[in-house]
Amino acid sequence: MSQTELVILRELTGAAPDFVSGAALARRLGMSRVAVWQYMEKLRAQGFEFEGKKSQGYRLGKRPDHLHATFISALLESRKRACPLTVLDTVDSTNDEAARQLAAGRPAPFVVLAREQTRGRGRFGRTWVSGDHGNLYVSFGFRPHVSPQRMPTFTLWMGVSICELVSTLTGVTAGLKWPNDIVFDGRKAGGMLTEARIDSDQMRDLVFGLGLNVNQPAGSWPNDLARRATSLAAEAGKAIDLNHFAAALIGRVLLAYNQFIAGAHEALLLDSWGRHDSLRDRPVAVLNGTQRIEGTAAGIDAQGSLLLRDKRGRMQRFSAGEVTLEKVG
Repeated sequence: MSQTELVILRELTGAAPDFVSGAALARRLGMSRVAVWQYMEKLRAQGFEFEGKKSQGYRLGKRPDHLHATFISALLESRKRACPLTVLDTVDSTNDEAARQLAAGRPAPFVVLAREQTRGRGRFGRTWVSGDHGNLYVSFGFRPHVSPQRMPTFTLWMGVSICELVSTLTGVTAGLKWPNDIVFDGRKAGGMLTEARIDSDQMRDLVFGLGLNVNQPAGSWPNDLARRATSLAAEAGKAIDLNHFAAALIGRVLLAYNQFIAGAHEALLLDSWGRHDSLRDRPVAVLNGTQRIEGTAAGIDAQGSLLLRDKRGRMQRFSAGEVTLEKVG
């Protein structure tokens, strides 16, 4: 990542939609205006375009439509949300890469993003289709040092935080299917996966991963997913600026993480979940081990367990299990 290119993009994004003079950029960088122009030429080769106006300077025009590490960092810095990040063209799994980096001693927090995963996965080791289609595959490395007993609500809190961001940025309401799916009217747009390493009575290393279909075209799904998958662009009816979305998502997840560590989420989780709960009051079946329990979903409790009113009217709680919607009639 070029520090000079980072500063140029940060200054331009921070001033948008206003112009930044070439002289101001040169002073900020401690170099000549010709040298600044040469770096801007390098950025043009990466997919950026700049609008120039006499006696006013430059402002950012076209942005690249692929993940761009320097641009995301510039967006984060302009919003006072700086965080070390890595963008990879291809990786087996961003969760696995984040775990490797934690094990190697990389300071946390940090973020790993990829344009493509070759071994993306979800719960129970299921494959997450992760082609290079303008989607977001991202994992966060944390070292929370909190009791494992606090963690059952972590993914749920991250889920509501991400859904609120999606709804704000796209104008369409995202839903949550307990415990970790992001859905729109039953069609899956994303999934979350939290993995941890525990030492004694403390959570040592924590990886939070998200696979989110952002700009994938409708006709590009494998046949077995075509009717069950969707993307943010399909739901919003327009393409999503991937780098702006990635920067906003990173900022929101970091905020949500800090709220969780401080315990500030506890008073907010149930109401927030209720606004995005795609299962509540719907007939469902929970597969818990070898048991299959049918009933009506009734939200979650303060510990993050799924509440289900069974056919005898009894309220049951599930801290784990696979949930499916049941057909009516």
